[in-house]
Amino acid sequence: MTARPLSPIALIDDDDDLRAAMAQTLTLAGHDVLPFARATDALEAIHADFAGIVVSDVRMPHMSGIDLFRALHARDAELPVILVTGHGDVPMAVDALKAGAWDFLTKPFDPDALLASVLRASEKRRLVIENRRLRAMVDTAIPSPLIGHSPPIERLRNMVATLADTNIDILVEGETGTGKELVARMIHQRSRRVSAPFVSIACAAVPDAIAETSLHGESLAGRAPLEGRLTRAHHGTLFLDDVDQSGSALQAHLIQFLEDRLVRPIGAREPQPADLRVIGCMTGQGNAAAIQPALLYRLAAVRLHIPPLRERREDIPLIFAHLLDAAAHRFRREAPPVSRAVLAHLLEHDWPGNVHELGRLAERLVLGLEQETASDVAQLPLDDRMDAFERMAIIDAIQSVDGDIGRAIASLGLPRKTFYYRVKRLGIDLRRLRGLDG
Repeated sequence: MTARPLSPIALIDDDDDLRAAMAQTLTLAGHDVLPFARATDALEAIHADFAGIVVSDVRMPHMSGIDLFRALHARDAELPVILVTGHGDVPMAVDALKAGAWDFLTKPFDPDALLASVLRASEKRRLVIENRRLRAMVDTAIPSPLIGHSPPIERLRNMVATLADTNIDILVEGETGTGKELVARMIHQRSRRVSAPFVSIACAAVPDAIAETSLHGESLAGRAPLEGRLTRAHHGTLFLDDVDQSGSALQAHLIQFLEDRLVRPIGAREPQPADLRVIGCMTGQGNAAAIQPALLYRLAAVRLHIPPLRERREDIPLIFAHLLDAAAHRFRREAPPVSRAVLAHLLEHDWPGNVHELGRLAERLVLGLEQETASDVAQLPLDDRMDAFERMAIIDAIQSVDGDIGRAIASLGLPRKTFYYRVKRLGIDLRRLRGLDG
């Protein structure tokens, strides 16, 4: 198992020899050390977006380590600060710990104790930075219900934009929970038909005996006219939910309507034209066999495929962040931070229920049911969890530099050969990330 790049460490100590010894210990452990002899210099260099942690001596001239901690804490309360104290300063360090300092070490200390404290603080800082990154992605995300930046979802967004203002009928395909009705509504809302109704038919729930009435309505003497779905959708959009599960009678009436675009209420003397667009959906491409060929040919002038989450894993953290926000708003609670275990689960799980299943996890976290979630995540082997972390770090690095592999390698601090070895082992599709496929 190869290790992820470690967090940088701002090291502050006015004792040149001790600072050099600590820097050597940390550097040999793989950390990038930023040494400072004065706390004031460190305070100028460490900003709220600093991705690392701070290790500082307490007793220093001009500005003490305690004062440095207070100033950094006011700037970023989630920045881990480890204080190095003499025996006489322990009560002061304990007070700082209560005020939010990460840890303190008493001189002389074992180098292993320093490394252990630094490692725990680095893990915490990486998690904080990852949650902030997700929050920033949510705040700057493309204003579309189709969330994500992966090539498949970019293509789908472009197709929706292209098709929205046409009158062409569409068949939307996708697994359970991928958002087929969402895509249909997006097309309707972006079309010239937006001011007219979006009428949905649950095709699986329409028995053959009432298929004609459901579609066309009736106009019989002595009875109040019954408006069918076709008339209700006039000038708008008719959405056929699960059209592959519709009965033979409903399919026959749909074939006739798609052929002549006429509404024939039972008992009416003359048919009436209906100006509407039809969008059907079915679960999975294999279910097309359940649709009569004459209906399939007329309905599927264009077939839109919604990719499942497992085919665009790089989008999952961002989608989850949106769902977490939505659940928090719905339940009137604060959105909790996302733990490393949950992040690993997001990237490793296959999500057979897709966005619906992802939404249930977001709801459980917001409601404080972490024990159930942690139990699920704990079933992942340690190697799988570490692979998920590493995969996410590499994908993030590539996406942050717009697919420039050379810059991504430099930001990760990896030899080029090692980078490509990990990419291959972790199954990362560089062409997709760089937008070169298709």
